[in-house]
Amino acid sequence: MEMGGAFAAGGCIVVGVIVVVGMLLLSAIKLIYQYERGVVFMLGKFVGTREPGLTLVIPILQSMRKVDIRIQTADIPRQEVMTRDNIPMLVNAVVYFKVISPEDVIIKIQDHVFAVRQYTQAALRDVIGNSEMDFVLTEREQIAESIKEIVDAETSGWGVDVESIKIQEVELPAEMKRAMAKQAEAERERRAVIIASQGELSASENLRQAAENLSKSKGALHLRTLQTIRDIAADPSEKIVLFVPSDLGRTLGSILEGGKE
Repeated sequence: MEMGGAFAAGGCIVVGVIVVVGMLLLSAIKLIYQYERGVVFMLGKFVGTREPGLTLVIPILQSMRKVDIRIQTADIPRQEVMTRDNIPMLVNAVVYFKVISPEDVIIKIQDHVFAVRQYTQAALRDVIGNSEMDFVLTEREQIAESIKEIVDAETSGWGVDVESIKIQEVELPAEMKRAMAKQAEAERERRAVIIASQGELSASENLRQAAENLSKSKGALHLRTLQTIRDIAADPSEKIVLFVPSDLGRTLGSILEGGKE
């Protein structure tokens, strides 16, 4: 009986050992997806970066942290920024970035997403603070490119590459909006006046040329007057009072005689 109990106890121990070893082997097998990289540490020291696929990590002695290398986005919350000409603006943006060095992201920075967001926010305030309102409103792409250069220069040491930065919204104070609306309306009125004056100038030039042409032909002005009278007389409701020049008959006669010849 004692011998059988000893064998039974020994069998349980063997089974337990096998189970523990099996669990350790299973825990040693790690799966890394295509969009990930595995940063491996041996007793706390960095020993390498694993590529996608199945990989083995020695339990207890080694540990691995996965890093997503896809393009990520970080929203820059709306904040009030004062421009160089002392105009307050509410600005928000979004930054697109990706990890290019997984080991640096793990070793050199605690939270690279938070760090990128905070650094971009500070750079945005600096760039807009050194620009005037009109430049910020009309040159958003150039403002965003300047912010990107500042952020990219710093984050490259963290193993992060900034792909692009987009300024989503720029909002002005209500009183500034009203002032700009009045300015735009005044500009439209100014353009309308210029266009109208140019039209009057063109019309006067045409009238001058017509008057010169009529003055070169004897009787042409009288014939034009008669044509105008005929056009007016087509409306029976109109009353016409004529003051006929004394030389109109002689002019018409000379024109008719010239035609007979």
